[in-house]
Amino acid sequence: MPMDFLSFGQLFLEVVFGHVDGLPVPGEEVFVDDFAFSCGGSVTTAASAARAGARAGVCCRLGEDLGSRLAESYCTANGVDLTPSVRTPGASAGITVVLNYDTDRAFLSYMPPRPAGEPAETERWSAVLAEHRPAWCYLHAGPGIEELMAQAHAQGTRVALDVNYGEIDENPDEVVRCARLADLFVPNEGELARLTKEDDFGRALHQASSWCSLVVVKRGPAGAVAAHEGQVLEVPEGVGPVEVKDMTGAGDAFVGALVGNLVAGADLRSAVRAGNVAGSTAVGHLGATGDLSRFMGEMMSHLASCKGDAR
Repeated sequence: MPMDFLSFGQLFLEVVFGHVDGLPVPGEEVFVDDFAFSCGGSVTTAASAARAGARAGVCCRLGEDLGSRLAESYCTANGVDLTPSVRTPGASAGITVVLNYDTDRAFLSYMPPRPAGEPAETERWSAVLAEHRPAWCYLHAGPGIEELMAQAHAQGTRVALDVNYGEIDENPDEVVRCARLADLFVPNEGELARLTKEDDFGRALHQASSWCSLVVVKRGPAGAVAAHEGQVLEVPEGVGPVEVKDMTGAGDAFVGALVGNLVAGADLRSAVRAGNVAGSTAVGHLGATGDLSRFMGEMMSHLASCKGDAR
């Protein structure tokens, strides 16, 4: 049975610290009251779609490192299909340290180098897309993505396109070209303003709507706004009264729930509302997927057992 939703992207092990009053300066040590290990990247969106009832999978690189093992445990527990992913020797998951302060976050990240001579990731993604032929796929704008989107359309796969500030700053024209090929474009309000160079939200939304027939803009506590076929739909419903602990992964959770509900046949307002619920839930815990210490404990017990058997 073909997949409803396939998320393409990277995988990160998140080391997440709770609220600090400010970032530490050289030589300073800051203590926090809350901490979590979590996963981020492509698994966040896939798991959110799976919770919405979609047959969801993730296409990433899984290695022999802690981040990969943690992601595998999390995906298995949440019904996310890992068969589109590739398994490689050594470390493959990135590592991100997240510091939450002043209602925002700061990141310190590391991505293991790819082996020399390994083909571009989008080449492998193309083969996976052709093999699994999902109803929807999730991509970030970037080099090689236009060709992948064209392939998706040729085989009847719809594309949900996301973007971040780095992608916009590096090549905004490329982002716009990708948006023109998308079936759904899902920037947040700040990303939309930076991409369109418009301070007025209405004008920015109108400009994005000229690129893509369905634009859904994430607006945090204000919910989301959808523009479709000349109509603008404001959806504040679904955002709960939650204490914001960490905004990491909220946008990914939003998109997964949105598309998962569209796959299930929900109307646009209901699907966006479900996205608001998922995003609102995500900010209430540390880490994109929440604290995964339980899985880490299970893995440590398993490793200890294996060592005991070896003796």
